[in-house]
Amino acid sequence: MSSFQRTREALGNRLREMRLDAHLTGRQLAAGAGWTPSKISKIEAGNQTPSDLDLETWARLCERTNLIPELVASLRSLEQQYVEHRRMYRPGLHVRQRRIADIESQTALTQNFEPCFVPGLLQTAEYARYRFLEGDEGDVDRGVPRSTEELDAAIAARMERQQLLYRPGKKYHFVMTEAVLRYLVCPPDAMAGQLGQLVSMTTLQTIRLGVIPFGKPLSVGPLHGFYLYDDTMVVVELFTAVLNITQPEEIAAYQRTFKHLADAAVYGSDARKVLTGALNELAS
Repeated sequence: MSSFQRTREALGNRLREMRLDAHLTGRQLAAGAGWTPSKISKIEAGNQTPSDLDLETWARLCERTNLIPELVASLRSLEQQYVEHRRMYRPGLHVRQRRIADIESQTALTQNFEPCFVPGLLQTAEYARYRFLEGDEGDVDRGVPRSTEELDAAIAARMERQQLLYRPGKKYHFVMTEAVLRYLVCPPDAMAGQLGQLVSMTTLQTIRLGVIPFGKPLSVGPLHGFYLYDDTMVVVELFTAVLNITQPEEIAAYQRTFKHLADAAVYGSDARKVLTGALNELAS
């Protein structure tokens, strides 16, 4: 169970205790709030995240308005762990890139596993452009496509992040599946340029770049990509949101998973063989 789900269930349990202490049934609380009874059960079971207004209404009906600040603080902690793309990207794509750069600048060892896409820190500008355009919803408030200026700013911010690869004292370990080299998530010419850059990246001293070839036995399935920042945080990007994981036991689990995947990868000249093989096939 993720730390996000545990936190949401803890909040649901706290709200259930308040309701029981107030001698209210779920139906009575729902009737007083103008909700359906199922909403009460979902919140208490940790299957639905309440809003600020939900918490205020709950506390008022349970005659515990003094607990509203505490409940809202718990909700804020929960929201920091699970951040919806819609809310995260509202200030602009480039703002998100700069926030990631702030984290990376304070990290000594960055470990990144990717099953589908080239890691952001290793992307060419053209590859990055197509990644930013993928599933683009534009301005989520006004329903218009993102402007060329915003895309250019986001790409520039991602390219600026890559300067950290050359900073003394920084170490990076990237592991990707061979599928990353084969998926055409951008036009072939852009993918060829990207593969060429990955070949050159295998020679950098601050980077350890591994590729898991097709057919290599795996002790752990490559379910999704993730970033490990030292031993302080794991970031997992989903289709609609980003998980920020800070629980020590979960971080340790991701560290073990990364080691299994890294042990299955090939490096150096062997990695270059896989990369050049994919590049040659693309050219043909």
